[in-house]
Amino acid sequence: MTINKEGRGILITLAILFIIADLIVYYCYQDASIVYKSVITGSICIYLFFVNFFRNPKRVFENYEDGMILAPADGTVVVIEPTDENECLHERRIQVSIFMSIFNVHANWYPTKGKVTYYVHNNGHFMNANLPKSSNENERSTIIIETADKTRILMRQIAGALARRIVTYAKEGEPCDINQQVGFIKFGSRVDLFLPLDTEILVNMKQSVKGNQTVIARLKKKEN
Repeated sequence: MTINKEGRGILITLAILFIIADLIVYYCYQDASIVYKSVITGSICIYLFFVNFFRNPKRVFENYEDGMILAPADGTVVVIEPTDENECLHERRIQVSIFMSIFNVHANWYPTKGKVTYYVHNNGHFMNANLPKSSNENERSTIIIETADKTRILMRQIAGALARRIVTYAKEGEPCDINQQVGFIKFGSRVDLFLPLDTEILVNMKQSVKGNQTVIARLKKKEN
C-alpha cells in the first residue's frame, strides 16, 4: 500500500500544520493535560483519515479476456439502465454508475484495453454525485476508449458535493490498458460507464465493486 501522488502534498501540509498546532496547544495548556492530549489525539485521527482516503493499493488483474469491462472504481453500483448519451456519443447506451463514498479508494482505472480517442473536461456544479442528473450537470471529465474491434466505451468521472478536483491522466491518441490508472477524484464522487446496448451486465444494483478487480460487464463479440 502506498499513498497516491495526488495526496502527497496535502498530507505533508497537514502534517506540518498539525505539528505546529499541537506544539502551541501543548505549551499553552501544559497544566491541563486533558486538553492537549485531546487535541493531539484528534489531530492524529484526522490525519489518519486523510491517509486512508489517499491510499493507493497496487492491483493487478491477471485473467483479462477480450470484451471484459472491469470496474473503473471502488464503490457501489447505483445505476444500471438504458439511457440516451447525448453529450458525446449521441446514441442510446446502457449506463452503469459506481458511487464512491469518502471511505472508498478514489483512484480510477481504465475499464478495458484500447486507445483513448476523446477527452474533455467540463466545469459544472457540485451536487450530490448519487443523484442521476449529476452525470450532466456536475463538473466532470469524459473519456472515450476505442477497443481493438472499434467498440467505443465512454467513461465519465463526476465530482460530488465534496469533490472539488478531478484529476485525469488520459490523453487523446494514447493507448490504454487495464492495471493502468486513469485518474483520481478527491472525496465523494462517481464514475459512469456508457456501454453498447447488447453488452452483458454482470453486476446488480447496490452491489459493491472493486476497481480493476470486479468484472462488471462483457461486450458482445462482433461478427468478422
